[in-house]
Amino acid sequence: MPLFPKSYADTVQRLRVPSGLILAAAFVWLADPVLPTLLAGFPIAVLGLALRAWAAGHLRKNERLTMTGPYAFVRNPLYIGTLLTAIGCTIAAARSDLSLLVGIVFLFVYLPVMEQEEQHLANLFPEFQEYAARVPQLLPRVPASMPPQGFSWQVYLINKEQKALYGFLAVYGFLIAKSIWF
Repeated sequence: MPLFPKSYADTVQRLRVPSGLILAAAFVWLADPVLPTLLAGFPIAVLGLALRAWAAGHLRKNERLTMTGPYAFVRNPLYIGTLLTAIGCTIAAARSDLSLLVGIVFLFVYLPVMEQEEQHLANLFPEFQEYAARVPQLLPRVPASMPPQGFSWQVYLINKEQKALYGFLAVYGFLIAKSIWF
């Protein structure tokens, strides 16, 4: 049973990228980074980016149900990676109000989008229900056995995952600049 009405999920699906831009603008405006927070947030953000990269190198959208790589541990590694990156940037920004904003965006934008995507996958791939019963949605669990790995840099690039890296570099570069000059 979906938590969010389909009309709401459809709306936030379209607003996912703009909400990320609004979040980035909030970071620009509100951030008050200092060296200790920049250093504390960096490894968490990089862990999130690494998880996204690993997932993107396995994901063949709408071609097959991806169950390798991080998808063997959790059904939504891209979103977990996004959340970790946002948490790292929030720590770096040194503003607790940004934590609240990140939490709101995750709960009211990303959770409904995940729900909608899972409904799409269930319609597209008959094996999704068995996969969903075995693999948790958000809290990773070590699988009983690991499927063969199939990471591909070509797939990573097809999924345009490098854009997440560029976005992170822009935000973190700005945070570093703001800590030095402002």
